[in-house]
Amino acid sequence: MPSTYTLISSNVLGSSAASVTFSAIPSTYTDLVVRFSVRGDQASAISDFTLRFNSDSGSNYSETRLLGFNGTNVLSDRLSSQTNIQNITVNGSTSTASTFSNGEIYLPNYTSTTSKPISVFDVVENNSATSNQLLADAALYRNSTAISSMTFTANGNFVSGSSFYLYGISKS
Repeated sequence: MPSTYTLISSNVLGSSAASVTFSAIPSTYTDLVVRFSVRGDQASAISDFTLRFNSDSGSNYSETRLLGFNGTNVLSDRLSSQTNIQNITVNGSTSTASTFSNGEIYLPNYTSTTSKPISVFDVVENNSATSNQLLADAALYRNSTAISSMTFTANGNFVSGSSFYLYGISKS
């Protein structure tokens, strides 16, 4: 069956912000997708942000990540019992001017009464031989409550022009 995407909410920053929140997410869809184009103001080529659901700061998050960087290096790690989804990578203030990273977060069956799997894919480009990254993250949110809000928190601030788009997916 084909799926349909419906824009639930968007946030394009007109000025810097430390965080972005989508709240009152309706439970009428089967899945959620967040697409983002982001740059941080942290003084480095690569910055990051975290993601938390329903203001839940308990140790209910875990991740298995694969990170490729600088065209030749690969790193993988596993994080258990975390208080958020960590280190979603973005361009920092010293990366190539006006370059924004982009990515997608997919949340299938976000209203489930069991644990919820999450996938995160993003890319950072610096137009140089270093500080280029690709992140693939398989995460799990261990909570029985439907996801009704999500907060993205920058390491520093998200700069003006950063954008977040939240879509609901319905089976047609």
